[in-house]
Amino acid sequence: MKTILLPVTPPAANPSPTFRGPPASQFPSWEGSGVGSGAHWVSRFCVILSFLAVLCWGVNARAADKKIVLVAGRPSHGPGDHEFNAGVQLLNKCLQHQPGVTSTFHLNGWPRDPQAFDGADTIMFFMDGGSGHPIIQDDHLKIIGDLMKKGVGLVCVHYAVEVPANKGGAEFLDWIGGYYETGFSTNPHWEGDFKSFPNHPITRGVKPFKIRDEWYYNIRFRPEMKGVTSLLVGKPDDETRQGKSSSPRGPYPHVVAASGREEVVAWAVERPDGGRGFGFTGAHFHRNWGNENFRKIVLNALLWTARLEVPASGVECTMTDDDLKKNLDPKGSR
Repeated sequence: MKTILLPVTPPAANPSPTFRGPPASQFPSWEGSGVGSGAHWVSRFCVILSFLAVLCWGVNARAADKKIVLVAGRPSHGPGDHEFNAGVQLLNKCLQHQPGVTSTFHLNGWPRDPQAFDGADTIMFFMDGGSGHPIIQDDHLKIIGDLMKKGVGLVCVHYAVEVPANKGGAEFLDWIGGYYETGFSTNPHWEGDFKSFPNHPITRGVKPFKIRDEWYYNIRFRPEMKGVTSLLVGKPDDETRQGKSSSPRGPYPHVVAASGREEVVAWAVERPDGGRGFGFTGAHFHRNWGNENFRKIVLNALLWTARLEVPASGVECTMTDDDLKKNLDPKGSR
């Protein structure tokens, strides 16, 4: 009586960089096999067990990764401005081969999947804010609040740092340390000249740079900046303080009166619940993601808020002009 042994096909290669199964050459041929000796069977059985062990190790390694969830808002403004969907996908691309990270993204507003935030270690929102901020709609404040209590990180970029003082303001002070308050904060277009940085994981590898953006300032921070670390600090010129490009249009007397003062446009906070927060007011102009230092500080923040070690040189990511042109929202001529 002859026993027929069916070939064992190893699972498809895991696209994750954390697992590359044994090469096919390590599997013995099964063709024309008979019952064979006991040693022969033991040898084959051990090979299969070894493969399964490596497979399980790869799965467990991915399960141990930190999960970063990126959420983009609906199309907003003109071509090249507020390109939330394209911006989030650029950052996701940069995170794909970062060790210890699993990243996902959701486009066009609050995720439709009720399980979108399950297992998240940090969440980034890049979207329109103010009274229409998705975080303050329906029961979303409670959903995010419950995640914050578990120590989940929170990153808000550009317009997403703005919420009404009476709805979301107190929560943002707690979760990320500050927020844009209409009538108190201002949002002109100006060139930030960032010359030095504090010793913080988010600033690793970031070199001095200048870049024009809609840098919000006069942010409503916690009293005495308690627990807040200023990461990007620039000095708006007097013309900028007149608020001619602000919305609503300036000047705002209290902003003008602070002429010559340096302003914080990006910051970090560590919360008592163990969570971490980051606010970044730039990224009005999509092209600015092409600046290595500009995007590095956001990528570093995503790792830091997920409680991952930021590399000594920061998160490295090569980006081309073609990359910047991908996934742009259809907004007419460019």
